[in-house]
Amino acid sequence: MSVYPKQLENLINELQKFPSIGAKTAQRLALHVLDHPEEARSLAGALVGVRQVKLCQRCFNISGEELCDICADPGRSQETVCVVEQAKDIMAIERTGQYHGLYHVLGGAIAPMDGVGPEKLKIAELLERLKDAPIKEVIIATNPNMEGEATAMYLSKLLKPLGIRTTRIASGIPVGGDLEYADEMTLGKALEGRRDL
Repeated sequence: MSVYPKQLENLINELQKFPSIGAKTAQRLALHVLDHPEEARSLAGALVGVRQVKLCQRCFNISGEELCDICADPGRSQETVCVVEQAKDIMAIERTGQYHGLYHVLGGAIAPMDGVGPEKLKIAELLERLKDAPIKEVIIATNPNMEGEATAMYLSKLLKPLGIRTTRIASGIPVGGDLEYADEMTLGKALEGRRDL
């Protein structure tokens, strides 16, 4: 038997579904929402509003429009594309302030053990995009773990015959780490020291 009303218990259960939110944190958040009705209304509005978010038609970044802000920015270099696994990786690279080109989000990495093959990623879309754009360099910025390395090697083999310079971000990011957790200086150095594949 719960000590909370059913509605509050439902909120606690829903909050626990989020990453890194355990039972106690969910309970604290739910009680905070209960004690601050204005914040609860703002949160509810934000949750409803996020349903308007979609994927950019060109790079598959998170966007509120057909094209994301990066693809729509005429000031960005049209000659380089940085390939990442997830949209959150774009945010990590953008924080460095050292990259001013375009992006392409794969939507994951090749992971046969998890049933993720190349056909489940946005690789075909990347190849199609490269046919129509004046791209001179593709920077592969997948995570430096087994899946990310496998994805980088697979992409390298596909891109070499196209005559486009293909580089990989340099080490400096710990192996087994995620771009999302790298600090700006480490990630910036990794971009500066990228190498040809």
